[in-house]
Amino acid sequence: MNKKIALITGITGQDGSYLAELLLRKKYIVHGIRRRASNPKLDNIKSLLESKKYSKKFFLHYGDLTDSSNLNKLVGRIKPTEIYNLAAQSHVHTSFDVPEYTAQVNGIGCLNLLEAMANHAPKAKFYQASTSELYGENNTKFQNEMTPFQPCSPYSISKLYAYYLTKNYRSRGFFVCNGILFNHESPRRASSFVTKKIVEGIINIKNKKIKKLYLGNLYAKRDWGYAEEFVVAMWKMLQKKKPDDYVISTGKSITVKDFVNKVLKKLGFHYKWMGSGINEVCKDLSSGKNIIEIDKFFFRPTEVNFLRGDYSKAKKNLNWKPKKTLDDLISIMINHEIKNN
Repeated sequence: MNKKIALITGITGQDGSYLAELLLRKKYIVHGIRRRASNPKLDNIKSLLESKKYSKKFFLHYGDLTDSSNLNKLVGRIKPTEIYNLAAQSHVHTSFDVPEYTAQVNGIGCLNLLEAMANHAPKAKFYQASTSELYGENNTKFQNEMTPFQPCSPYSISKLYAYYLTKNYRSRGFFVCNGILFNHESPRRASSFVTKKIVEGIINIKNKKIKKLYLGNLYAKRDWGYAEEFVVAMWKMLQKKKPDDYVISTGKSITVKDFVNKVLKKLGFHYKWMGSGINEVCKDLSSGKNIIEIDKFFFRPTEVNFLRGDYSKAKKNLNWKPKKTLDDLISIMINHEIKNN
């Protein structure tokens, strides 16, 4: 039996760490690329690094998607059978401040990795992390693989380049797939993302560590799933005989405000929303104080107000579907924060 060797970019992030755990359970040898930093963030993979069980199966390498010579060297040395490109400048709001960097990492970085594969591991299977942000503002009730793209941020535009670049390599005979993943969350989410920010912030208010939480657009609707389940779909895409692109989602969406309400209720708050627009606030009825306010800073220059995915193709072809509900996900995130707060 041939060894399965995976190379994962973005190994230290939410998706990369869950995927590494999944592949190691499936007896893969896993190599991960991480950027050199003075303050390395390795919390998500700490248990893997400390595990004697995986000491000869899990390896980290310094690298960066913008460094093509390094990628060629790593792919040539590792000879992966599967490559998962999960690294990115992944924060949409930030992409408006650093558009060139976002384009270099998300767009040209994907090109660099595809070229390294073509040069040194042409038989490898390649997964590209795409995004529901490609759909932008649209008038459809659900978005699927056939829904037109209308990207409206430097982030989504850079991802559109990578999406079509991946399809181009597929037309040239390489086994490459795009996973169009809708929002997926977990306790491993960075605090800059709204779901983690909400859960963390409301728990800190409850524990009197902070007085209030500041948010942006409360009425953006998103399709939120559980990251640990979504990485299974990534793996399943590369186990098919033919490469293809798939939407991965839950098929349900709620507003940011509804997400906040679910967290508040689970944490036992008695509250009331008052005002409208930029002046809308959430008041804690026990203390009489505002605990959530709106800050214009957190609005994007161009907003995507509605996303809800149709995962029927993945259900049919990959035998994949989400199992955890949004309430399950919120409970998982809350319990983790309480345990580690």
